Amino acid sequence: MTLDRDPEAVTREWFRDWFGEDYLALYPHRDAREAASAVELFLATVPPEPEARVIDLACGAGRHLRALSRASLRAAGLDLSLVLLRRAREKGSVPLVCGDMRALPLASGSFGGLTSFFTSFGYFDTRQEDRTVLREMRRVLSPNGSFVLDFLNAVRVRRDLVREDERTIGGTRITQTRSIEGGAVVKRILIEPGRGGPARQFIERVRLYEGGELEVLLNSSGLHVTHRFGDYNGGRLEEQSPRLILAGRAV
Repeated sequence: MTLDRDPEAVTREWFRDWFGEDYLALYPHRDAREAASAVELFLATVPPEPEARVIDLACGAGRHLRALSRASLRAAGLDLSLVLLRRAREKGSVPLVCGDMRALPLASGSFGGLTSFFTSFGYFDTRQEDRTVLREMRRVLSPNGSFVLDFLNAVRVRRDLVREDERTIGGTRITQTRSIEGGAVVKRILIEPGRGGPARQFIERVRLYEGGELEVLLNSSGLHVTHRFGDYNGGRLEEQSPRLILAGRAV
């Protein structure tokens, strides 16, 4: 697999604009320790077969990829953002591919493990597109291949939503406002440079699936859920849990 293709954007879906240089500037240091804990939970729960290849979907700048590689897994990464993939390539040597999760440019049954970390699901306009992603995940997994889907806890998001926050990074003011709209959590990010540059605005939109609903979707796609967690330490999934983590195997 090589990083050699820039997918054509038919529509300007929010994630095509947001996951670029501004995203990297806003989040310059994602938590490597948290990534290592997420990978450790995956391996302790549904470890792939020895020598199996593992694909990290929406791998971004590669912090989970690096944790997978340190665990001696044959890891590869896929993301739609060329900017983030270039950053991942600067920091590691694992195979990378640019692609859309709705139509994975990967051979059927070619991976014995699949990871989707840090809320990389629910990005699309329709529920049908989300189902397509799950079917694609199953397609590229070999029989009994393992998976983990790490998602936000929708119950807690609805209950504890922070409507607005503001911070300054290097003279640039970032204002984030959040709302629940049409069953999704929507975050608007306003970036105002401190030296008179033009303001830029971006949006994030993630559909709010609760645990039972997401588990039904996974199971109906041939991804049998065997474990449910509420944090990267393997804690029980409860209303106040920070995460919704579902793991299992392909059937």
